[in-house]
Amino acid sequence: MRLKKPWYNMTQQQLEKYLWGAATYLRGHIDAGDYKQYIFPLLFFKRISDVYDEEYALALAESDGDLEYAAFEENHRFQIPEGAHWNDVREVTVNVGMALQEAMRAIEKANPETLFGIFGDASWTNKDRLSDETLTNLIEHYSQHKLNMQNVPDDQLGNGYEYLIKQFADDSGHTAAEFYTNRTVVRLMTLMMDPQPGESVYDPTCGSGGLLLNCALQLKANGQEYRSLKLYGQEINLITSAIARMNMFMHGIEEFQIVRGDTLSEPGLLENDELKKFNVILANPPYSIKAWDRKAFESDLYGRNIWGTPPQGCADYAFQQHIQKSLDPQNGRSISLWPHGILFRDSEAAMRRAMIESDVVECVIGLGPNLFYNSPMEACLLVTKNNKSEEQKGKVLFINAVKEVRQDKNIAFLEERHIQTIYNAYKGYKDSTGLARVVDVEEIMANNGKLAINLYVEPEKDAANEGIALEQALKNWEQSSKELKQSMNELFEILG
Repeated sequence: MRLKKPWYNMTQQQLEKYLWGAATYLRGHIDAGDYKQYIFPLLFFKRISDVYDEEYALALAESDGDLEYAAFEENHRFQIPEGAHWNDVREVTVNVGMALQEAMRAIEKANPETLFGIFGDASWTNKDRLSDETLTNLIEHYSQHKLNMQNVPDDQLGNGYEYLIKQFADDSGHTAAEFYTNRTVVRLMTLMMDPQPGESVYDPTCGSGGLLLNCALQLKANGQEYRSLKLYGQEINLITSAIARMNMFMHGIEEFQIVRGDTLSEPGLLENDELKKFNVILANPPYSIKAWDRKAFESDLYGRNIWGTPPQGCADYAFQQHIQKSLDPQNGRSISLWPHGILFRDSEAAMRRAMIESDVVECVIGLGPNLFYNSPMEACLLVTKNNKSEEQKGKVLFINAVKEVRQDKNIAFLEERHIQTIYNAYKGYKDSTGLARVVDVEEIMANNGKLAINLYVEPEKDAANEGIALEQALKNWEQSSKELKQSMNELFEILG
């Protein structure tokens, strides 16, 4: 049965409820962790079909009803071949999955430079997972509203898309870390890197593209030219890399390149047979992975083992060296999110010392616990910079921001006041009792190159609580003295 509702401009809350509503048709049929590989492509298919219709109607009006002109490629952002439109699939009632798959492949083929592989490899034709009825319900759900530019502008749909990513992360549990980074930490990282119009920004393990996207959105929010920002990313997972590309398009971003593949074994962004260089790198790499080709890294083709070869059981410094090797030698700067172990583990001591001696470490920030999905561990931010300023050379800024966090059930986040406190400490680059300290490299090397924050920044003592504690201790001592005196008197009386 067709659902008929009026098409109208939705509020953000209505849009989010509508987008997430499709998930209810998948419950009981597939695992929550697999929702994304069906819902994101379906949503993208609906969006580009509705925008195509909108562009067609506009061209038709401009040309006084010239049908041939309205169909010209120049009038459309993406081409939708005959028979591959959303409305064509909507008419199908048998083998719906096959019709969906064929339409998506036809669209990819018609847009090879922009949409190749963007719909992923979901099993649309597996009726044991998704029956014709289930797929029809999904299609009818999304058919309730027109997702064209007039009804749902890029900003609104982009926010809705980010909402979906968050919902999938919450719903899918252990799979969340694959494609979702805590958005409040993303905001802090973007603020600190301060990408400028025209610069290149890279994320070597980009997931759903949140770090990259936020760089463009920050410029846009500041009224700066965000379209000139060049965004690059690599992601090993097929559907996640497709989601990242869709994420860019949904937000109206066009100047980007996201490649699929293993960043360590097959870096996909090259220039003149070397690693491409970038002005800004933001990353939340997979931490402590064991399944990687350590032997190949020992004699890396791209010279990424600048500080050494990491142990087989932990590739963290392989990613960090890839980041450093990919930075522009003149003004390159990076920020990466790691567990605290990268700051002090003995197995990586030689590489860490080499990194510190190269004087590229600008800042180390300790964040609070529970900022990683499904993990109580504390996170840290490692900031590197080529060509540090004169006052920063030979020094590292340590910021202890473990308390600058708000705990919410099993996940933590940074409030705006926390973000500003950390950001101001970073920009100030000076000592601040209990929060930050600028440390000479010599002192760090005297600690065997350990970057553990508690070695350099002591937590600020709470004077008020200390006073209360001292007063309570004095009262306890006086009470104990009275009790002891009374006991002694009783003993003397007995002895007497």
